[in-house]
Amino acid sequence: MRKINYLFLGILATVLISIGLFLKNEYYLSMVTYILINALNATGFNILLGYTGIISLGQAAFFGLGAYASGILCATYGWDPIVAIFAGMIFSSVIAFIIGFPSLKLHGHYLAMATLGFGMIINIVFNEMDFITGGPSGLVGIPDLDFFGFFPLNSEMSFYVFMAIFFMISFIFYELFDKSFLTYKTKFIKESESASSSFGINVFKTKLTVFIVVAALTSLNGSLFAYYSHFVSPVSFSFKYSIELVTMATVGGLGYISGGLLGAGILTIIPELIADIEDYEMVIYGIILAMSIMFFPQGLTGLVRDFYLSIKSKVFNK
Repeated sequence: MRKINYLFLGILATVLISIGLFLKNEYYLSMVTYILINALNATGFNILLGYTGIISLGQAAFFGLGAYASGILCATYGWDPIVAIFAGMIFSSVIAFIIGFPSLKLHGHYLAMATLGFGMIINIVFNEMDFITGGPSGLVGIPDLDFFGFFPLNSEMSFYVFMAIFFMISFIFYELFDKSFLTYKTKFIKESESASSSFGINVFKTKLTVFIVVAALTSLNGSLFAYYSHFVSPVSFSFKYSIELVTMATVGGLGYISGGLLGAGILTIIPELIADIEDYEMVIYGIILAMSIMFFPQGLTGLVRDFYLSIKSKVFNK
């Protein structure tokens, strides 16, 4: 088992604590919160594509299912937010099983098209079932996140503190996964499914399990997004967001846990910088994705890693 990168975790924790202590502007604080949510989603997608080789273009649907499940159960039926989160995760897991069982038998662009179709269907459901979801106008009245009536997260800073803690815990678990035997198993499947089967690995069961677990975690992030924004609409969970996740994971570095964080950090800020030309946002994402694949296929994390190893080798060779 490889060693956990405690230095990176320490730097990450220091940055998050420093932001909480010194960043008082609520707008910038909200940007960091959205970066953390996107980073968790991008990391989950990275495990699908970068580790297991599952090309899923429907992750925005699971993000939306979690958001709408929690929003509807709390705003319409008065459920406790924590209970609603787990209900959304269970619901999303069931949907992931129903979708994944037939579609994960497909490969390559066939799998991508199947998950794309699923994502588009779910987005249409969000738009058309306006008597439940609020339709194109969105769902309003989503309450603050609290813990069974205690510690309501009703301010920008309180939600950021919670999100930073949740992100660090999640990131540690992702690091444990990255350094475990499961990583070798999933990457073996990605490289060659036939070879994996010959070594006794149940390829379909492993892929389906990863697909369901990532769907549940993405649903959890969707619930947190709903409680943070207090409003959800189909626009937030369109095919465009699935493409953003693909770009975040690819630019950050497929096959690296930190890739989701780096990609989300850059590509969450870009729309704010190009607000005047937002009509060309998808074009810009496409250009960034194409350049990343052509010139640094290992992503930013791979570049940083190669630079670190080159410096390290020069120092020790001396």
